[in-house]
Amino acid sequence: MGCQGSKLMPCCWDSQFKAAVLEAPDIENEENNEVDNVPAFREFTLEQLKNATSGFAVENIVSEHGEKAPNVVYRGKLENHRRIAVKRFNRMAWPDSRQFLEEARSVGQLRNNRLANLLGCCCEGDERLLVAEYMPNETLAKHLFHCKAYNPRETQPMKWAMRLRVVLYLAQALEYCTNKGRALYHDLNAYRVLFDEDGNPRLSTFGLMKNSRDGKSYSTNLAFTPPEYLRTGRVTPESVIYSFGTLLLDLLSGKHIPPSHALDLIRDRNLQMLTDSCLEGQFSDNDGTELVRLASRCLQYEPRERPNPKSLVAALTPLQKETEVPSHVLMGIPHSASFTPLSPVGQACSRGDLTAIHEILENLGYKDDEGVVNEETLNSKKKGDAAFRQKDFKEAIECYTQFIDVGTMVSPTIFARRSLCYLINDMPQEALNDAMQAQVISPVWHIASYLQATALAALGMENESQTALKEGATLESKRSSVTGKK
Repeated sequence: MGCQGSKLMPCCWDSQFKAAVLEAPDIENEENNEVDNVPAFREFTLEQLKNATSGFAVENIVSEHGEKAPNVVYRGKLENHRRIAVKRFNRMAWPDSRQFLEEARSVGQLRNNRLANLLGCCCEGDERLLVAEYMPNETLAKHLFHCKAYNPRETQPMKWAMRLRVVLYLAQALEYCTNKGRALYHDLNAYRVLFDEDGNPRLSTFGLMKNSRDGKSYSTNLAFTPPEYLRTGRVTPESVIYSFGTLLLDLLSGKHIPPSHALDLIRDRNLQMLTDSCLEGQFSDNDGTELVRLASRCLQYEPRERPNPKSLVAALTPLQKETEVPSHVLMGIPHSASFTPLSPVGQACSRGDLTAIHEILENLGYKDDEGVVNEETLNSKKKGDAAFRQKDFKEAIECYTQFIDVGTMVSPTIFARRSLCYLINDMPQEALNDAMQAQVISPVWHIASYLQATALAALGMENESQTALKEGATLESKRSSVTGKK
């Protein structure tokens, strides 16, 4: 952060504070951004979501404050291998199940590729959960404020062109929601902006519903809260625009600057303190000035003086840079189409080399086994291991099944070994079920994902198999970086 910031040209600062809301021409982005590969909204059972998240395992928590948060978000995977994000509300957050279902169904009608679309919900007893598309490339906050913590090898801050793309896509998301009658967004901030597998920014649909039926719309520091919300306790469409202005400041500065402080810097024309010093040379004075002007309009004290989403899209569209460069390139993140180099076990599972997989599993030993071992389970396990070692796979299936049916001990390794036995006996569906069960028991175990890939390939589900391979490679890479193991 030691380099000098761009020197923005002075402009008519007084006029920006009195600017009326401009009428923007129609932007034909809504049709272009419609999606047709997202399933219709549905209701899930609690059991389905428990299975998808490995019993709401701590390892699957992706929300910012972990399990200490009142409402926790988990990553998960459905039986059809679609990856999902599951928001589990605090108990009794929505005591009226009818109101919760009505709100969720309304948000669930939205379908747009500027959103992390809501796929469904669950309402059983006092449990309230939302299910959305899973975005694998973290939040804007992680990339903007915590890039070194998120990826120690990351040395470059987010590029100016990508920052402009983020705010345009976000404005388009808000415009779409407004046109569909969902103009209110609760607590819009950098944690609500997510990046999909292509590196494109999307707005989380979780923020289109309150955290509780009668709860607060803002959980952030009061310094970032719209002034009218402090007066009335009500969120309005204009309040959302104020929060959009704080995001503009985040992207401009690379820091979370309180709006009052930012406006003081703007009035004093002290813009070097406002702009991220690492962006030198990436934008023109006019572009920087325009973004500052737009942010200050969004942060007007009087709600009626703020622009609407349509105007934001019109103002941000001509500012876009490097529009032909894919987002994942600008972000410097691996693309979904790229293939991470596989380890020996990954390569064996990729080519369906069951002999090599058998050798690897035999050498691997046991992991994460929990429960009480009695004589019956111990004998079943010993017999199964002996048969597995001698390549008598039908006998191994029978012995491992006896071990599992007793139910006094949980072993992901047993399920992995029986999965391979099923594959060798040309029973891919049973193999897939066991590999998925191994992952339920041990959510971050890469072997379980790799075995799923092999079983899916045997079932002719090649796309799903490639996804499982990549998941396995990602889990193995994370494990290696933490433990130093290969």
